[in-house]
Order: sequence, then structure tokens, then C-alpha cells
Amino acid sequence: MKAEVIRGSIVALVTPFREDGSVDFESLGNLIDFHLANRTDAILVLGTTGESSAMSHEEDDAVCEYTVKRVAGRVPVIAGSGSNCTQTMLEKSLSFEKLGADGLLLISPYYNKTNDEGMYLHFKTVADAVNIPCILYNVPGRTGCSISENVVRRLASHPNIAGIKEASGNLSYAANIARYLSDDFVMYSGNDDIILPMLSLGASGVISVLANVVPAETHDMVMDYLEGDRGKALAAQLKYLDLIHAMFCEVNPIPVKEALNLMGMQAGSYRLPLTRMAQPNRERLEAAMKEVGLL
Repeated sequence: MKAEVIRGSIVALVTPFREDGSVDFESLGNLIDFHLANRTDAILVLGTTGESSAMSHEEDDAVCEYTVKRVAGRVPVIAGSGSNCTQTMLEKSLSFEKLGADGLLLISPYYNKTNDEGMYLHFKTVADAVNIPCILYNVPGRTGCSISENVVRRLASHPNIAGIKEASGNLSYAANIARYLSDDFVMYSGNDDIILPMLSLGASGVISVLANVVPAETHDMVMDYLEGDRGKALAAQLKYLDLIHAMFCEVNPIPVKEALNLMGMQAGSYRLPLTRMAQPNRERLEAAMKEVGLL
């Protein structure tokens, strides 16, 4: 990432669970193979979509290790090591680095929150300690706090901080932090409904939930835009807009797991407090999937 920027579609991969709640590694392997065959540019495990907040550290390590081995260097593997406790995030980051992850996704401290200096030190502590690139993760709708523009400015020059996943949905904020982008600090859209607006502000790609179900199409949307075919990219963004909205009509990753199960991809069950979709929302999702030819 610092040495070689990832451009395109990074899938925020689900973690398949069996009915008894255990991780379904066979299905995880099948999902990884699906992405390797369909032009996904990098794989993110243990993010929000991966339900890492409901998993143990031992399970996190097992999923990271399995993914690294299954991918076998064909695309970069990024592991979500974030925590609201900086020490926990540091320990997880060091563990994932040892297991072979190519990069880390680091979330801002949720619940306890912090001031600007604490936010800066939260990320700097990890970036100073590891030897793989780190991506900041700004998602105030989840965490209750945002990484201030000033903190982004300070962290953008850190030699081990390679970029930011911007998932606030606030294009004004994205425009302001775009001033700090460079060859060594890039931005990824964290919202599938505004991939093109984020690319227009200088983003290098998307960390995508949509890519779980349409990986090749998400890759093509990004690369068409970056390579100058903006009309084709816009047509794809608009084509999948209803599906994107349906995939977020309940909290992520409930709808995307439901979509994968409808496709026969065996994403499995959820961990409480997540549970199955309400029937009206399931019907909305199914209709949107049929409209784009997924069912």
C-alpha cells in the first residue's frame, strides 16, 4: 500500500457461520475463491461486515491465518484489527502481522471516544509498532466519533499509514481530507452508494459490501472510472443503486449475508444481537437482486 497502492475494489468480506455459531471455514474458502476468480483487488477480513465485534481473538486469528493461506499472495489481505482499546488494537495488529496480513484496517475508538490528541495517539501507537501499512477507518455512524480533519492531516504523513476508509457519507468532509492525499496516502470510499463521487474527489477505490455479491462488476465500475470511461462507470453505479439501498435497509451485514444465502453462497447465520431480516425487507432485497439478474 505505501509501496504499492491498491486501486479498485476491496471486498469487506463476510464471515460465514454454521448454525451452531462456529466459523464455517469451508464456506469462507469458497467465498475467497469466488473473489479471486472475479477480479476483486484485495480482501478485507474481520471488518464490520465480518462481524469481528462478536468474535473472539482466537477466532480472529484463525480467520486471518486461513485467509492468508488460502489467498497465497494472489491479492493483498487486509485484516481489521481495530478496537476502542488502543492496547487491544496493538496486540491484534501485531498478531495479524505475524500471521501474514499485508495490511491493517484501524477503526477510531468507539464508545469511550477521545479528544484529538488521543485519536492521533490511538492510530500512531499501532503504526509505530508494525511493519505493514495501516488504513484508518472513519465511520462515525458506528463509532459515535469522527477522525477530525486535523488528525487526518497529521497521520497522513506517517510513513506507515497508507490511507483512510472514509465511510461517513459526508462528501464535504471527504473533500476536505482529500487535500492530504498523495502517492503515499490514499482514500477509499466506505459507502457503495457514492463510489463515483468519492472517486471524483481522488479516491483510489472502494472497500465494498456490494462486492460480496457482484465482485467483478464492482471492480469494473471503479476501474472504468479511473481509466476514463466515466459514462460506463456511472451506468453501473446507477444500475446497482436499488440493490445497494436494499443491502443497507437493515444493519450490515444482515442483508448481505441474506443475499449470499439466496445466491447459494452459504454465508450462514449471524451472531446475536444480529439476526435474520424482517420479511418485508427480505422481499425488498430479493426483488432488487432479481432486477439486476442475481436471482
